Amino acid sequence: MPDVFLIKPGSILRDESGRILDARSSVTLTISKKRKILVDTGVAGEGEQILDALARLGLRSEQIDALVNTHAHPDHCGNNYLFSQAKILSPKDGEVIAPGVRAIETPGHTMDSISIVVEGLETIVIAGDALPTFGNFQKNVPPFMHVDRALAVSSMARIINLADIVVPGHDLPFSVLKRSTVKLPIRQSAADGQTH
Repeated sequence: MPDVFLIKPGSILRDESGRILDARSSVTLTISKKRKILVDTGVAGEGEQILDALARLGLRSEQIDALVNTHAHPDHCGNNYLFSQAKILSPKDGEVIAPGVRAIETPGHTMDSISIVVEGLETIVIAGDALPTFGNFQKNVPPFMHVDRALAVSSMARIINLADIVVPGHDLPFSVLKRSTVKLPIRQSAADGQTH
């Protein structure tokens, strides 16, 4: 079963009127069999932080096989250049990109937004900005920035219905059932039947 590691949590800072002052996406690594897939690469300037986190897992940038950007905003793909050996994937709805790892279309924030579903003992959805914060989930409100509100609402519901755990685009991972943040990595080992 695939393992999921939070390389860097996302964050968002707004002023009193709700205008975004700073947005930094989550960066998540999924390892399935021997395939290493990085979902989103953060905003430009975070490269050293991302490479250091990978190094703590014993990985170098050239060992990442594939990149998936949940959408093309610069805070989600600003460090793609660090992974020049990786293939940039643009998977379609339902497309399997590794054993236990598939894409789903989650439009609304942007029309091309996708999320990555990692299936194991728990289903983890790496949601990007289709579900950007824990607060969006708690309040059941779609992303503030969206191109189509109805699609954004539908995509958020799709994620929540699928997921045990969500890695949002701009916040800490959280459990849908427990309605609280959780820590990654999630190692879904079939050998011991436990989720760590």
